[in-house]
Amino acid sequence: MRELERAEFDLTVPAPNGLRRGRTTGSCATAAVKAALTMLLRGERIDKAEVSLPDGKHYLLVPIQDVRQLDGERVRAEVLKDGGDDPDNTHGATIFAEVARNDVGEIRFLAATGVGTATQPGLRVAVGEPAINPVPRRMMRQAVAEVLEELNVNGEAGFDLAIGCEDGQKIAQKTFNPRLGIVGGISILGTSGIVEPMSLASWIASIEVYIRVALADESRPNGVAACVAYLPGKIGRIFARDALGLQEARSVQIANFLGDALDFTQTALAEQGAELDVLWLAGHPGKLAKVLDGVWDTHSSKSNMAMGGVARVASELAAALGFSAALIAEIESANTVEAAIERLKNEPGSAALWREIEARIAALAQARVPSVTRVEVRLFDLDGNLLGATA
Repeated sequence: MRELERAEFDLTVPAPNGLRRGRTTGSCATAAVKAALTMLLRGERIDKAEVSLPDGKHYLLVPIQDVRQLDGERVRAEVLKDGGDDPDNTHGATIFAEVARNDVGEIRFLAATGVGTATQPGLRVAVGEPAINPVPRRMMRQAVAEVLEELNVNGEAGFDLAIGCEDGQKIAQKTFNPRLGIVGGISILGTSGIVEPMSLASWIASIEVYIRVALADESRPNGVAACVAYLPGKIGRIFARDALGLQEARSVQIANFLGDALDFTQTALAEQGAELDVLWLAGHPGKLAKVLDGVWDTHSSKSNMAMGGVARVASELAAALGFSAALIAEIESANTVEAAIERLKNEPGSAALWREIEARIAALAQARVPSVTRVEVRLFDLDGNLLGATA
């Protein structure tokens, strides 16, 4: 049964940094699926779709731009992508879903015009699959279930969900998709259904405020917390909470602005004449390992992928780690850090490699924050597993 106690997520309420949130391509595609399926099964055109968010507590009301019958078997619905105040390549694009029944009794995901297809391993979807990430797929499956429940449709119902984006192939050229081996268009993304406006100057300014709050600790003689954690994204949040035992105020989401975050930290500590015992950096190497190439603003529009630094360290330590020349060649040719993680996970020297990368990142960060006694780095895969295997 559907959760009845959910609340609407109001996108008109600004984020903590005062900027406007938006909806992900995943939320847009899900709304389009819901609108198209409603017309397909009931012949009704809706102008808004209720999209359940992955947190299980909220939903979005997403405007539907257009719904129309393509033929006797397919319905197309369109949604305008609104990324809020975040500079997003897909902002303003038309995301659409073409929905049709199938006779296999299951939901199948297809890439319509403008959505890419995976051609290389190491992505969140298998080779040959449309570039629709796992969370948006779950959202769309739930949307189908909700429509069937609302219409009292019983039994095994199969549907083909073809997801597309107008001008998606052109938009994709501005992203990493061509280098990642995703051909034909954009990816359908999102882990929360909501676009947080993280990549603007005002967000950088808000990070400084969060850092000063994280450092403040009136229980200590010098007024500075003994330990704080900076997280580029959601990966590492559980580690900071459960393994480190940090209160939420001591964990700062720094988005792509690691360099700024470190500089803010040093400035705040220097102003107080204080030192911080431990600064933790916890996240995916796809962000943090860019530091190995001297990149401190890790947004994809500002930097290349992190594979270069990872491959370089692996090559330098190949003999000590027992890596063969063939393995090094595979790492160097990997299209994503996640692909390298997957290739290395059963290698005896894998954990040692990631610990060395953690140590190098920590040393580089330490140089920017002399008032921090120790910087510790922990790297995780996309499922939240520690790569260095040391808690």
